[in-house]
Amino acid sequence: MTPAIEIREVHKRFASLHALRGVSLRVEPGEFFALLGPNGAGKTTLINILAGLSRATQGRCAVMGHDVVDDYRNARRVLGVVPQELVYDAFFTVREMLRFQSGYFGLRRNDDWIDELLHNLGLTDKAESPTRKLSGGMKRRVLVAQALVHKPPVIVLDEPTAGVDVELRQSLWAFIRRLNRDGHTIVLTTHYLEEAETLCSRIAMLKQGQVIALDSTENLLRNHGATEVRLRLNPGRLPEMLRPMLSSAEGNDFRLSLRQCGELETVMAALRAANINIDDVEVSKPDLEAVFLRIMGKPIKSH
Repeated sequence: MTPAIEIREVHKRFASLHALRGVSLRVEPGEFFALLGPNGAGKTTLINILAGLSRATQGRCAVMGHDVVDDYRNARRVLGVVPQELVYDAFFTVREMLRFQSGYFGLRRNDDWIDELLHNLGLTDKAESPTRKLSGGMKRRVLVAQALVHKPPVIVLDEPTAGVDVELRQSLWAFIRRLNRDGHTIVLTTHYLEEAETLCSRIAMLKQGQVIALDSTENLLRNHGATEVRLRLNPGRLPEMLRPMLSSAEGNDFRLSLRQCGELETVMAALRAANINIDDVEVSKPDLEAVFLRIMGKPIKSH
């Protein structure tokens, strides 16, 4: 099956800055895929190369089998990008902007889909308003509508909920989930890691222009996460054999980091053997934020 996005050994240099260092990844049709990394990791640079706003120094990118350089017209036609920056024409209404955007793709009678986009993004009552009079959150909704106006099979969302309210986040994700269920491929970059954990089935993590982790969300949480257990002990002491698991202690409260849930039985057996009672216990499962910080904290191999 032709991948929705294929990136092979992509390098990008800006003078002395080596922004991307041999990035390779493949996104399958219908996936909800996350591209995560700290500021400066190369996420937006990679998106700009996919969108044709920048050209790779080395390597190849394709969208739905269309090379973004050699077959750029078709590559643009099957891709919709919601940029991180607010970019809009201040002198046109929302509806006019969406009609113009439709025209760029040769779509003459697109009002039914435009009306559906306006409805699903909560923009119906703003359709005839000049974009310059919209709030920041409303302008971001317009960017999403622009990216979707030609019904692209592949949608890239670069920080789509940055600085927007909770209501917009919920309505936007409900709509994007629906598009994904209908077969659209979604690629998301976000600093809200709970969004990526909830929405995305697979995740790539970038650091200093390199992919340092690429796996399913489930595997990343299982292989790199740690279950945290808070114990209130009576008396307030921890058996020596449990010391390697200790992450913090305060008074009679001890926090242990377990690589596997099965280690909890080891903890309980050690406490029983030492005649230590548990007055309170709290178990916290690993989340993507903890996994992200752990992976980013590891040194990376130089290319």
